[in-house]
Amino acid sequence: MSVYQVLYRKYRPKTFDDVVGQPQVTITLKNELKSGRINHAYLFTGTRGTGKTSCAKILSKAVNCLNPQNGEPCCECEICKGIDSGEIFDVVEMDAASNRRIDDIRDITEKVSYTPERGKYRVFIIDEVHMLTSEAFNALLKTLEEPPEHIIFILATTEVHKLPATILSRCQRFDFHRINANDMADRIRFVTESEGADISDEAALLIAVIADGAVRDALSLLDRCLSLSKDVDADIVRRAAGLAQKDYLLDLASSCVNKNSEKAISILNKLYNDSKDMSRLCDELISHYRSLMLIKTVRNPRELVVMSDSEFELSYDQAQLLSLADIVYAMDVLQNTYERMSKGSDNRIELEIALVKLSAPELDASIESLLSRITALEKAVRCAAPAVAATQGSTQSAPAPAPVATEQKSEVPKADESTPVPSRSAAENRPEPVTTQEIKAEEPKATTQETSPTKAEVTSPAPTQKPKTRTKADMDSIMNAATPLHSWPEVVANLKQYSKAISLAFEGTLAYESGDYLLIDAESDIPFKLLQSSSQRDNLRKAVQEITGKRYILGPYRKPEEEKAEEADPLDKLIGDLKTNGVSVIEE
Repeated sequence: MSVYQVLYRKYRPKTFDDVVGQPQVTITLKNELKSGRINHAYLFTGTRGTGKTSCAKILSKAVNCLNPQNGEPCCECEICKGIDSGEIFDVVEMDAASNRRIDDIRDITEKVSYTPERGKYRVFIIDEVHMLTSEAFNALLKTLEEPPEHIIFILATTEVHKLPATILSRCQRFDFHRINANDMADRIRFVTESEGADISDEAALLIAVIADGAVRDALSLLDRCLSLSKDVDADIVRRAAGLAQKDYLLDLASSCVNKNSEKAISILNKLYNDSKDMSRLCDELISHYRSLMLIKTVRNPRELVVMSDSEFELSYDQAQLLSLADIVYAMDVLQNTYERMSKGSDNRIELEIALVKLSAPELDASIESLLSRITALEKAVRCAAPAVAATQGSTQSAPAPAPVATEQKSEVPKADESTPVPSRSAAENRPEPVTTQEIKAEEPKATTQETSPTKAEVTSPAPTQKPKTRTKADMDSIMNAATPLHSWPEVVANLKQYSKAISLAFEGTLAYESGDYLLIDAESDIPFKLLQSSSQRDNLRKAVQEITGKRYILGPYRKPEEEKAEEADPLDKLIGDLKTNGVSVIEE
């Protein structure tokens, strides 16, 4: 039984047209061959798996082909077939990683004087040429500068900066780029179909992303996938590559956003028990936060963020919940963790520490963490003076015109301005928490006939009356009457069918009911920020109504004063004091 030939060897390009994603190289080489302007030394540079050695072999065939066609080798003559099979010794390949001494180069310089046996040229392909010693480079230098007319040198390297300038100046240089993910996905689909198997578009794109621009890595991964199943989907790819589901990455990031370290550790423990590689998971998290960074900074991020449309939509929603400072801080923490993993630390413990730091930045004493925590304070100080001036100016402004009678939407009681806002971590550089009057109930508009106190909290006022508002005592009575809603976890789970993004934001929160009010207790302001959208409020109400059978007016739950004082971060307290004194705080 013959030995199985791996895909990257079986489908190695035979002509320049077969090379994927390197037109800047292949078109130039074809034009040189058609015009007869063949150089004596070429230098191919680029990352691994981008086609350097393949192009070197195609070029060696093209210059020796008995019947070249438009700059391409015919692949049918005895020379082309002999070079492919290794039977023609006019093409010499040498790996400089294992043959890097001066004696190895002297062996080449001795062969230079011999004329080709069967072809037109003797071609020397030296792979990983940067590995040669200084003495070996010096021995090669003179021959490389003035070789005989029948000699062609092709040097290939992944680290061109290590080559001496004297070598670079004697070669025609071609730079091989990382291959575009879409081009690579097309190649993966072609190879899969040629093997009589099927692959989904999402799986092909996922393989291309994992390969990071290297076709050889992509085909090696495809080989492993095909050994598992002839019908390759994204789950098969993740199993073969040992990757986490994208959902787990979103869940981990959401847990950190919501300051829920318990959930983050439980997700990590599940992934560990499923034999997920912790260093690879850390690298995937870095890539995920990079995608969030691009979404926040680039005008058209879809072209740069390579993922499925559904994953991009979820990532886009998550990016809106974070500031750029939060994202960069997370990337910095994870990058330091990844570096410590490479030094032999326990990968699981290192990643657990990183997730706890991201969930509770106050535990991190690094400069980056401290800068992140004082961001909100800086913005408060920067806005203090103009805000105070605006407040003073408003007291001297002309009296407002008499109110006009309009239909009023039913709304939750308005909180007293002295009521503190829900506490949150000062490291969060996000918009200020939403107050109860900002989360309006999406109930039908009240009319003069609608006077039911349970559904219409605000009746239509007379032309000279102001809308009725609740006092702090009213708010306290509503909060004191609140009882836990034990079915809230079921509501959050049910919410996934409407919006996975908002469902993730509400993970780890609590809810209380008080009459017609549903009061949500969250450690961060992210859930309330989402509820500013009328469509998201409708989604939440639907999910609640399907579980409880009731339609509530939504609002935030406020803890007793003494509990909040104990839990508050010093920086949060300062910001809260500024707001209580009428200073407007603008946060990004």
